Amino acid sequence: MNEQIEIYLDHVAAAPVRPEVAEAMTPLLTEGFGNPQSVHSRGQRAAEVLAEARERVAALVGVGAQDVIFTATGTEANNMALKGIAAGRASKSKRIVISAVEHHSIMQPARALEKEGYELIVLPVDSFGRVDPSALKDALAGGAAVVSIIHASTEIGTIQPIAELAAICAGAKVPLHTDAWGTAGMIPVDFAALGVSAMTIAGQNFGGPPGAAALILGKGFPLRAIMQGGVQERNLRPGQENLPAIAGMGLAAELSSKDMAERADAMRPIRDAFIERLPKRIPDVIVTGHPTERLPGHASFCVKYIEGEGMLLFLDMQGIRAASGSACTSRALKGSHVLEALGLDAATAQGSIQFTLGPSNGPEDVDTVIETMEPIIQRLREMSPIYKKKSN
Repeated sequence: MNEQIEIYLDHVAAAPVRPEVAEAMTPLLTEGFGNPQSVHSRGQRAAEVLAEARERVAALVGVGAQDVIFTATGTEANNMALKGIAAGRASKSKRIVISAVEHHSIMQPARALEKEGYELIVLPVDSFGRVDPSALKDALAGGAAVVSIIHASTEIGTIQPIAELAAICAGAKVPLHTDAWGTAGMIPVDFAALGVSAMTIAGQNFGGPPGAAALILGKGFPLRAIMQGGVQERNLRPGQENLPAIAGMGLAAELSSKDMAERADAMRPIRDAFIERLPKRIPDVIVTGHPTERLPGHASFCVKYIEGEGMLLFLDMQGIRAASGSACTSRALKGSHVLEALGLDAATAQGSIQFTLGPSNGPEDVDTVIETMEPIIQRLREMSPIYKKKSN
């Protein structure tokens, strides 16, 4: 491959900022400084920018501006939701329910709460990564403080039946939080229609900059602040707001609501081509995640008898940027709890690879990637003692 060519297929980890967003943010970075809490004219202008961004983000998921609590990252919003709601409802129950395919920003806080005396129930998933609604119903028989189930896994692309799960939680009078990091701005996400109590979204997933995310918090469920030090964001998230990033997130939300369907329609055929053609061209490749109920730009696999890290490094040398495992743990060289939850053995899970699409990707990328992968995988398998043992 020509070294000048780059095929970027890791949009779920980091995506380019929309040009219109970057242009709108520039004046705020250079001349638009001002603290929204200040009473002078610069402060009031900053407050107006903040309010406009809040309205735009709220509109993306169909809520009121008062329901949007800005944070710096999706991880922060997830921690706020799980820890804050659990603390606010501790007098009712000290049980927490999550799924086995949650992002680490839910899984690790849940484990931390377990060490503090909470009971933690981790719901199993099927081979596609979906939660069985009946398992949730059983888990809630004795009540719970909070349930958190990811809307769509950014590792395997599977979309959960959140509306059905939320109805079960509502029947048990237990709040459901969903991590919609991977879905908001990519597919239609309506807070009320899903029936959830809280939701995490992040601007960088739909063309906004890093450094701006939000917790959408419905009415009627108490959330205790997990940080102190200021009155910002309804006294729930202290500290001066990152105004340029939040404004960028707001504009990206507005733009995404207009072209979301067009972008999804462009990505699905490319995704499907990867899923259909890669296992046919290269033997012993397993598709992970649900075949149809998955993110429009997400294709994920496990390549047997090799390690994903070597595959990624060789692809990178050819200008192809992909991912293996969660972006938050890809350097940790640990097994994936998500792939383990699907029933895959540790050796197979080590060969995971994901292609997540964006506006720069086209159908021709499928041919290039597969043609490039074939000799790389063959070379890595020839060096693999597991493959040699299998071949003999």
